[in-house]
Amino acid sequence: MSTARTENPVILGLANQNGQLRGSVKPGAGPGGGGGGPTPQQQASQMKSSGAINNGSSQTTATSNAAIKPGDDWKKNLKLPPKDMRMRTSDVTATKGNEFEDYCLKRELLMGIFEMGWEKPSPIQNGTGKSGAYLIPLLERIDLKKDCIQALVIVPTRELALQVSQICIQVSKHMGGVKVMATTGGTNLRDDIMRLDETVHVVIATPGRILDLIKKGVAKVNQVQMIVLDEADKLLSQDFVMMMEEILGTMPKHRQILLYSATFPLSVQKFMNSHLQKPYEINLMEELTLKGVTQYYAYVTERQKVHCLNTLFSRINQSIIFCNSSQRVELLAKKISQLGYSCFYIHAKMRQEHRNRVFHDFRNGLCRNLVSTDLFTRGIDIQAVNVVINFDFPKLAETYLHRIGRSEYHSESGEEAKL
Repeated sequence: MSTARTENPVILGLANQNGQLRGSVKPGAGPGGGGGGPTPQQQASQMKSSGAINNGSSQTTATSNAAIKPGDDWKKNLKLPPKDMRMRTSDVTATKGNEFEDYCLKRELLMGIFEMGWEKPSPIQNGTGKSGAYLIPLLERIDLKKDCIQALVIVPTRELALQVSQICIQVSKHMGGVKVMATTGGTNLRDDIMRLDETVHVVIATPGRILDLIKKGVAKVNQVQMIVLDEADKLLSQDFVMMMEEILGTMPKHRQILLYSATFPLSVQKFMNSHLQKPYEINLMEELTLKGVTQYYAYVTERQKVHCLNTLFSRINQSIIFCNSSQRVELLAKKISQLGYSCFYIHAKMRQEHRNRVFHDFRNGLCRNLVSTDLFTRGIDIQAVNVVINFDFPKLAETYLHRIGRSEYHSESGEEAKL
């Protein structure tokens, strides 16, 4: 079976409706702009858990490796990524002397952890990739002798489902047959039904699609042990809370619920009171702030905003620009391309295949600038981006925190500007 991923799209003539606008590309910025290699770190700001106990396309994967013989010096054979020597902020470097080996994890899982570049357990916060914080315990509990869905990860956006599924596949690649499936709306339902007819251990899904599959009797969740709500504040907002209630109503009584969120609104507390018994809460942020982000603001009129952007573009390499509506996203992207800069845009009203192409190409550095709605504020890892621009100021403080967190992914220094 194939892995859950977005294939490298064929580069076609790019039309306006697919979110990709290219002007004549101007020279990139110097070293201060914002490049850099990957430094994967586990991070999450709040986790609430209770009980007994990464897409445009929905696909499954089976990974298999030969068993590790006792006594092998297994670390010598690991394919480790290059060590990142950049300075990181103090809120993620305080490891307290812990090692991943101290947690009695399966050796095959440890191999995947180290090959991701995760060297030591560290504090976790918004903007540095918290997927490992729940995927590691989730994968540790998978029983390969059981041919059933054992864990369900629910995320609010298709792009985040794709990203989490890829991380899950990479971390579990030495575990000898963990099968991961990502399923989201906007993809072929028939393909999902066919894949669920085979063995699947971990499902990563958006709420609407997994609920549909459960109602059809295709996704059998009667043996699910762990349910993870990634970006729990969004999943428990008015947009999704009714679907989440329905999904949980189909789950076994004895299961663990894990909530991960950088912000903790009343909706999450209400959910905890209703569904969790004696929850254990971990809060690693005393205040809603990101130490690694330098924030600037420019006081300009609406007419001057585009001119201000043009000035900034001469100093930055790659950026994400946030607007408050899909209409303003498209208009701004058009203006930026007219200035001669390559620019993509993305919002929830676009067709899924177009969103997939934009996500893939921007992530691989084929474009300098991405104009987006708040669709891109949730957990999306674009490693080369260290500049975020709020062209429109967000209405909620929580949204602002999630936006600027995109510039501090992996906890290297980032910059944020608001106009």
